[in-house]
Amino acid sequence: HLKHILGFEGISKNANGNLSIQDGYLRFQKSENSSAQIPISSIQDLILGEQDKQVGGIPMMLVKTAAPYEGGRVISLFSHKKYDTVTLEYVDPNGSLHGAIFQLNKGTGQVLRSELEAAGAPITRVENGTAKGSTKETRNEAK
Repeated sequence: HLKHILGFEGISKNANGNLSIQDGYLRFQKSENSSAQIPISSIQDLILGEQDKQVGGIPMMLVKTAAPYEGGRVISLFSHKKYDTVTLEYVDPNGSLHGAIFQLNKGTGQVLRSELEAAGAPITRVENGTAKGSTKETRNEAK
């Protein structure tokens, strides 16, 4: 179970649903009638990331504001939740490059990455802050 931030055609932004790997396809299913899928072979790259999000909304903000002696700072330390983010780059049947971003519970991004790697998706390895495995190079020169 995860959140589709954006990218899959026909699926609304910030939609909750399930992601599965079936018969060579990566499928996001929002509900019984709403789903999107891409062939795993069309995935060009997969990048894992982490995100830290403050939880609690307006009630938590009011509690932090009302806490005496800078107690709001202490509350802020405990009102954050960490998530994994998975960014996919894939090519559609017409050859156009697309991207999709998903938000997963902490620790489940690596599981998805391993499952996609086992299914044949190319993976960018990050070691010591540098990406390994990608042969793409982009240059941005100002003239």
